[in-house]
Formats: sequence, C-alpha cells, structure tokens
Amino acid sequence: MKTYEIPPDYSDVVLPEKPKLKFVNKVPNFKKAKKQMKKLRDIQGPAKAANAFTTGEFAIVAMGGGYLHWGHIEMMRLTINRKMDPQTTFARWRVNGPYKPITRKGLGQRMGGGKGAIDHYVTPVRYGRFIVEVGGKVELKEVEHLLKQVAKKLPFPAKVMTRESLAAMQQQQANMEENNQNPWTFKQIAQGNMLGIRRVLSPFDLQHHGHFTGKFHILGRV
Repeated sequence: MKTYEIPPDYSDVVLPEKPKLKFVNKVPNFKKAKKQMKKLRDIQGPAKAANAFTTGEFAIVAMGGGYLHWGHIEMMRLTINRKMDPQTTFARWRVNGPYKPITRKGLGQRMGGGKGAIDHYVTPVRYGRFIVEVGGKVELKEVEHLLKQVAKKLPFPAKVMTRESLAAMQQQQANMEENNQNPWTFKQIAQGNMLGIRRVLSPFDLQHHGHFTGKFHILGRV
C-alpha cells in the first residue's frame, strides 16, 4: 500500500491584487541628474536592508556584491512574469530601480577634459541582499527551476533560498563561531595587533573581521 504526503495548507495565504513584478524605469525621476564618484563601498560588506523575508517563502539572495543594470532587472521581470502562474504565485521586488549614475566618455577622446557624461544608471547590491521574493500557494519544486534560471544570469553570485535554508545557513555560521577550537581568530589577531598586522589592515577589515574581501564574501571564516 502506497502512502502519500499530506499537501501543505495554504488557507492563510493571501495573494495580492497585482501578483506580477512591476515595470522598473530605466532612468530615475531626478529633477537634475548629478554625477557621483565610484563609491565602491556601496557593494562591499553585508546588506543592511532587505536581508530578511517579508511575505514570500522563496527568494533570490545575492552571495556577493555587484551592480544590477536595467537589462538585468528587465530580464528578471520578463522571465518570472511569463513562466509563473498568477493564480497561485506572486512575486515582488526587493531592490530599488537603477539610481546610481555611471559616466563614460566617447570613443577616441583624449585624456582630460573633466568627468564624462552620464551613460546609464545601476543599482548597487551587497552580500545577503534579497533581489526577488516569491510566494503564494506553491512549493519550492514548482518555482526552483525558474529562480535558478534567473540567478545564473545575474552579474554576481546568487542563490535560491527558502526561509528554512536561510535560517540554517545563519545557524551554521553561529555554530562554527561558538564551537571554534582555534583560539587565534581573525578578530583576536587584528585587535591584538599580532606581528604588527594592523599596518596592512584597513578599517573595513577591522569592522567585518575578515569576512569580506572587497565585494566578495569569504564563506566559513570564523
């Protein structure tokens, strides 16, 4: 006799009126566009916002820093909206539209002459930032292939996560730090200035205790 698993109960799930991803403008609605410096700190370190679930059950999470162009955002919108079922699934953005200006000079111009004109806009993304959140009356197997297809095309490493997998990853990192057998951690070595290591460390390294190298996250470091 074959036994079947009890299907999940979706009686408490409420679908929004507009379940599909909204269109995002290519250019922000500024009164006057201003040029900016590179500010690479925008993509360094962990995300301080949009790093936890709200109403969805599954999400695409950035595992490194980078810049999202409007083409990436439009690719995600078209792919997800075409392949998801709006009767049972909803999706929502967890990133803002492109707002950081990127300048560029024309081909063949000589050096000098000031900063170039604004060419396009991007959205900075840090480690742990949610890109798209998906939920509804669906299971992971129904939307996993769709989210993986989108995550592979992003300009930074990204991963499909659920509420359980995100909590498990955070718990694993906490257990590693709690059960660490090595008394010499990066934090103790840096704070104690062993062998004068503070001469080659930046304030960024002291703040994040060596968990990040620029926009890249070092997994497993305690």
